[in-house]
Amino acid sequence: MLLGLLFCSGFTSLSGQIHHIETTIFTVDYDEGLEQPVKLSYTVQCASGDASRHGLNFWKVAGYHTSDNDDYKDNPYDKGHLAPAAAFNCTRDMVKATFSYLNCALQHEGLNRGPWKELEAAERVLAMFYDVDVTIEVIFDSNPERVPGGAAIPKAFRKIITIDHNEVYEYYFPNEDVAGQDWWTFGTEGNPVKK
Repeated sequence: MLLGLLFCSGFTSLSGQIHHIETTIFTVDYDEGLEQPVKLSYTVQCASGDASRHGLNFWKVAGYHTSDNDDYKDNPYDKGHLAPAAAFNCTRDMVKATFSYLNCALQHEGLNRGPWKELEAAERVLAMFYDVDVTIEVIFDSNPERVPGGAAIPKAFRKIITIDHNEVYEYYFPNEDVAGQDWWTFGTEGNPVKK
C-alpha cells in the first residue's frame, strides 16, 4: 500500500471514531465523525527536492471514512495539505503519499495560499540546516459548522515547530481569510521556547 501504514489504533471521541495512523511520512489522528484530521506530525524530509506534483489528485484510503472531493466544492475552503507536498518532494511516491485525504483539511483559501504556505516555505529553509519537526493541531468548535458534503469546518490550526529537538515555535491561525498577513504575526507569546 502506497501509504505505508506502520501502525494503526483507534479510540472514540464525542464526534466519532478517531484513528491513530503512522505512515511512512506523517502520523495522524483522524476523526471519522468530523471527517477531518485532529492532529498530524511530520519531519521535513526534502528542503529543496524537485519531484513533481503535476497531475496528482487527493485519494481516499480504504477502511477510513474521510472527507472527499464533494466537501471542497463551491466553498472558500481548499484541500489543505497538513504535511505539505513540498516538504516531501524527494520522490514522486513521497509527494503522492501527501495527497491522501488523511492529510487533508478544510482550510480557508486565504490562509492556505497565504501565511500558511509562506510558513511552510520557511520550514523548508530551516530544514536546510536543522532537523525540523512539525505538529499541527486542528481545532474545532464543540458543535462545528459543516459543509454540504458533511465534513466539519475547523475553527483554527495550531502549528508547533521544533528545531533540532530543542527550540520550539508555536503559531495559531484562525481558519479564515488572512491573505496578505505575514505568517510570523500568528506566533504565540513566548516564541521561541526552549524545551
